[in-house]
Amino acid sequence: MSEQDTSTTSTAPPPPGENGGSPPPDRGKFYGKLWFWILVAIAGGILLGLVAPGVAKNTKWMADVFLQLIHIITGPVIFCTVVVGIASLGNLARAGGLAARALIYFLIATAVSLILGLLAGNLLKPGAGFSGHPSAADLAKAQSQMKPPAEGSGLVNFLTKDLLPDSFVGPFVDNKVLQVLVLAIVTACAVSMLAPAMRDRVVDVVNTASKVVFGIIRIIMWVAPFGAFGGMAYTVSAFGGGSLVNLGMLMVVFWVTCAIFVFGILGALAAWSGFNIFKFVRLIKDELLIILGTSSSETVLPRLLAKLESAGASRQTVGVVIPTGYSFNLDGTCIYLTLGALFIIQAGGETLPLPAQLGLVAMMLITSKGAAGITGSGLITLSASLQAFGGEFFTAEAIAIGIAVIVGIDRVMSEGRALTNCIGNSVATMVIAKLQGERDDERFQAVLDDPSLVDAAMVEVSHGGSSR
Repeated sequence: MSEQDTSTTSTAPPPPGENGGSPPPDRGKFYGKLWFWILVAIAGGILLGLVAPGVAKNTKWMADVFLQLIHIITGPVIFCTVVVGIASLGNLARAGGLAARALIYFLIATAVSLILGLLAGNLLKPGAGFSGHPSAADLAKAQSQMKPPAEGSGLVNFLTKDLLPDSFVGPFVDNKVLQVLVLAIVTACAVSMLAPAMRDRVVDVVNTASKVVFGIIRIIMWVAPFGAFGGMAYTVSAFGGGSLVNLGMLMVVFWVTCAIFVFGILGALAAWSGFNIFKFVRLIKDELLIILGTSSSETVLPRLLAKLESAGASRQTVGVVIPTGYSFNLDGTCIYLTLGALFIIQAGGETLPLPAQLGLVAMMLITSKGAAGITGSGLITLSASLQAFGGEFFTAEAIAIGIAVIVGIDRVMSEGRALTNCIGNSVATMVIAKLQGERDDERFQAVLDDPSLVDAAMVEVSHGGSSR
């Protein structure tokens, strides 16, 4: 990347990987790769869920342990990456241009995904003719997801509760990604205004700290197959095989719509930006398999930061776009929101006029922001959005019943949301890096053709070398 200063394109700190701290295995041997053990874990989880559902229902704690370990390190990873990425620029105007491009991109992507979910719901009508009734347990769970609109919506609430922290350490303790990002940006701006020599010293200190943080992640990633096994076993046992036709239809429509978004819309965007979406999905297959097992895109956030930088995007682009996208660019969640809303309306035997649908989309452009990329957040956001929209079509009783109907399959749909969110944010990073002139296209194309180059580079960095 000849047009960039080496201080802004330095390689990622040691990322999470398959090898712990030991020498890398033979890359030609499949059993030395993380994706192989995650596939084995997922297959084992499915088998246990089908053969011994009673036992499998007690394995959710495995996925929870893995997610909890990721929570420990997510805040420090985001803080270090964003501070180093922005402060190393030494140019706040340039950083502001990057942030502006990212937010405009996120707004357009959100609108497109919301409208796509709306089109799918109107054309295929998954809730039409619904005749089932939620169980008492599901209805009780749905009631617990609901909260007064005043507590869960509105610009003031978003600013005071979701965006701005109460203290410097609070967001790290509560693992609030968006608030950590705000602190990191403010800190990076302050560091950028220091004298060049002092700024470089501070950046070096934070960069050194980030190497330790990523070293911890390398250790945690040994637990990924463990979490994938427990998460998949629980999902299969809890979901079962007997469900209403409409719920099955909703799942199919949702997954197909997500596939159309990824390989159609994002595929066209990727082609315009100069890369192949299928090769790109292959590049991040390890991360997608982890998500498939845990139903959470948050579990791979630290790993994505390292991989996309190693693949050719600049550190500052990765450090700003990925963490911001986890709150502002949840494409899969947006598809789920409009599709789920129409399902509830159709299941109740009602219709939602086009003007009201467009109003719902406009409102969800706001309510979808700040939804955490963790399991179950989509269901909570859907409930809050419908309550905030109000009106005759979404009474409190109708919302409670509708959420209770969907809650039984939400785990399966959560996987689709998380996968789409991850791919959407990864594509956004590489596209915005290209627009910024901060993508090493030669490196990126080489990595797309041979994904093992990224793994080799990441291991090399962990031993003190350079990935570029």
